[in-house]
Amino acid sequence: MNFLITAGPTREPLDPVRYLSNRSSGKMGYALAEAALELGHAVTLISGPVALKAPDVAVLHRIETAQQMWETMQHLIATAPPDIAICTAAVADYRPKFPQFQKIKKDTEALTLELERTPDILGSMRSLFGYKGLLIGFAAETENFIPNAQSKLQRKGCDLIIANDVSRTDIGFDSESNQVTLCYADGRLEELPKLSKRELAIIIIQRCQK
Repeated sequence: MNFLITAGPTREPLDPVRYLSNRSSGKMGYALAEAALELGHAVTLISGPVALKAPDVAVLHRIETAQQMWETMQHLIATAPPDIAICTAAVADYRPKFPQFQKIKKDTEALTLELERTPDILGSMRSLFGYKGLLIGFAAETENFIPNAQSKLQRKGCDLIIANDVSRTDIGFDSESNQVTLCYADGRLEELPKLSKRELAIIIIQRCQK
């Protein structure tokens, strides 16, 4: 099967030297790409800026911003739709509305930023891109993570949402381990134990094959 996987954060420029981003390391997305390759599948990887060695995937697209990831996804769904799309990337929800072309100087006591929404990549897969394959998303939550994940699954038209509690310091961002709950479109929940991201990736890819 052909997998399309997104990984890592995005960076939304504030000026030439600063940006808004998040704590995503890309480790989960890269582990999923490696697991899919190990199980004999073809993988296209869209990666935000990470400090990881890229796996030997069929195609690698490196991006910086949410807009770039949105445009890359749109192109790939239109020209080479995968069997399975896994949206692991932690895409910024907002970006500076007026990024500056020169470095902002520290010459005022306060600075107010006006932010605007970034394009909704996962939410565009069905409604705008017309994707018909298996669609899997991630929900990184700090509270009510199962209800929030189930709501996201319905709103985005996913077949599966993988929920994890990123308020915990022993899993998630920057960690080698994670503990997730698989939320299926039919209402089933599958809570997995704390495992390495590599071990979790194998399980997730195996669930995709069923």
